[in-house]
Amino acid sequence: MIVNFEQVHNYYERLVFEEVLTRRVNHPDFTEEMLADVACVALNRMPVRYVRHEVDLVFYMTEQERHGIELAMEAALAYAFTYVADWTRKRGALA
Repeated sequence: MIVNFEQVHNYYERLVFEEVLTRRVNHPDFTEEMLADVACVALNRMPVRYVRHEVDLVFYMTEQERHGIELAMEAALAYAFTYVADWTRKRGALA
């Protein structure tokens, strides 16, 4: 039997990737590598939630759960952008 796991993914990946791309306009000095680091740092601060179909998870979420996700993402992304900027400055790669 062959099982296709291509649909299985972390629910937060797409949300974090999209938000990093949205916020990059506020960080014009960030390189593509730095933005990828921001996504990694943010995702490592989020809980892991694997799904096959995002619509299934979203359908069963309460408004309170959705709000909690928004708050957690905001905190994780704020931390990640600051962390990557500070780390890069310490290395002397960011003016």
